[in-house]
Amino acid sequence: MLLQISYWNYGDFQAFLLVIGINGQFPGPVLNVTTNWNVVVNIKNDLDEPLLLTWNGIQHRKNSWQDGVSGTNCPIPAGWNWTYQFQVKDQIGSFFYFPSLNFQRAAGGYGGITINNRDVIPLPFPVPDGDITIFISDWYTKGHKELRKDVENGIHLGVPDGILINGVGPFRFDNALVSDGIPFHTINVEPGKTYRLRVHNVGISTSLNFRIQNHNLLLVETEGSYTVQQAYENMDIHVGQSYSFLVMMDQNASSDYYIVASSRLLNSSSLAGTTGVAILHYSNSQGPASGPLPDPPNELDTFFSMNQARSIRWNVSAGAARPNPQGSFKYGEITVTDVYVILNRPSELINGKWRRTLNGLSYFTPSTPLKHAQQFSIPGVYKLDFPTRMMDRPPKLDTSLINGTFKGFMEIIFQNNDKNVQTYHLDGYAFFVVGMDFGVWTENSRGAYNKWDGVARCSTQVFPGAWTAVLVSLDNAGIWNLRSENLDSWYLGQELYVSVVNPEIDKSEIPMPDNTIYCGLLSSLQKDQSQRFKFSGAASSADSFHSIMAVLIMTLMATFIRTMYSSFHGRGEPV
Repeated sequence: MLLQISYWNYGDFQAFLLVIGINGQFPGPVLNVTTNWNVVVNIKNDLDEPLLLTWNGIQHRKNSWQDGVSGTNCPIPAGWNWTYQFQVKDQIGSFFYFPSLNFQRAAGGYGGITINNRDVIPLPFPVPDGDITIFISDWYTKGHKELRKDVENGIHLGVPDGILINGVGPFRFDNALVSDGIPFHTINVEPGKTYRLRVHNVGISTSLNFRIQNHNLLLVETEGSYTVQQAYENMDIHVGQSYSFLVMMDQNASSDYYIVASSRLLNSSSLAGTTGVAILHYSNSQGPASGPLPDPPNELDTFFSMNQARSIRWNVSAGAARPNPQGSFKYGEITVTDVYVILNRPSELINGKWRRTLNGLSYFTPSTPLKHAQQFSIPGVYKLDFPTRMMDRPPKLDTSLINGTFKGFMEIIFQNNDKNVQTYHLDGYAFFVVGMDFGVWTENSRGAYNKWDGVARCSTQVFPGAWTAVLVSLDNAGIWNLRSENLDSWYLGQELYVSVVNPEIDKSEIPMPDNTIYCGLLSSLQKDQSQRFKFSGAASSADSFHSIMAVLIMTLMATFIRTMYSSFHGRGEPV
């Protein structure tokens, strides 16, 4: 099965595009499950290069084997398939999956993950009349292979060529370039009803502001935590972040309404921002959307964005699955055992190549995954010596891990010395976002921490020239990825891993899967894939699950993204 390739005609502009699709869809299907379900996902890689999918925000309790990043899994080679198996243990909320290797997320390959409450646990708000997933993302007309070469050569991604909403664009910003007749993505609703909109920024580098003409956004959840319910006219959603809003269809439907996602905080005053538009269509609408688009915040007003982020609070009275420590409302009283102040820097040359660093180290990906090296006690693959602070030494490539204390309580301060907003994500955990401010973090900054209802989530933004502090309870054994969600920063080395080993119970982790793919120093252990991985999955691994509650078979296909330009001198318009 091949991805259907379509020509999209924009007046004089004609683009030939191939994206990474899933089951013939772009974006891919939503994985809709319920708390504590066991999930089996069979991935067939029809790309022309290796692939891994990672599950943004899924905690994989004691099972980092399923994390889908280079430190825990060997890539799925082109033409192979592999079966992921994991439990959505003690989680609710809105998440997404995406390809974690080779800059592939720039071409798509993403889809939603919705984890519903069990029936015995009520929602902290009336049951919505509908549930709608919305993906917003920046888009570049260059293919993902060309983009990664640019990044390797020190070429900044720059302002995106367009903003997509559920894979559809562009906004008709100039009728001379983008002709009439190109459809907007349309979301159909019924008047008087209330819908839950799960909005994910699945882009690669651009913070986006989300808003709906004449409608308020009532924030109720973010990345697995119910929030204090507050109404917003718009919301800044940074790369890799997810939010749930309740939106009431309370307008008179004299026309349709604009849904807008526009670029934010690009630090590029000489270049105009970019806007994506979709349509909210009432069933009794009397005409097309009209009037100006709803106003965004000031493009470069980081104070507005930071104050908005600070206003998001955890709903400590909501009954639901909760971040660890289980049921804790007193994270501010737990003794901190480890402190890491992690400072990032812009691109710099290391050994003649452009790289980015955290605390002066640029992560070097070994051919043997870290988790495999740990399992087989292979020396020399990595070191447990990631520095707690920036070191006074030249930057270097290294495979250095944080040696996490099992059941310890870690404080991480992200200090952003770059010129752009960065988002940081930790696999395997939800952390409490307790503080953020401009300037340099000091010991005295702890006096301003929120020690009661800081929201627990898996991704947090760090503004340029500012810091963000999080607290996390290290009770989930495994090797877990800590990374920049900005794809250019991640690709150039702004990631590391946290090793959490339970010293008391050797079998506290789920054992190595029987369908493990081997590579690097363990390549000789690899079995013949022509038979073993012909959509058979891994039966013996599946036996370890007492019930399979959700099965999603994904066929991923695509190759390149190419564009053809007839009159734009090499620069494409939004797609």
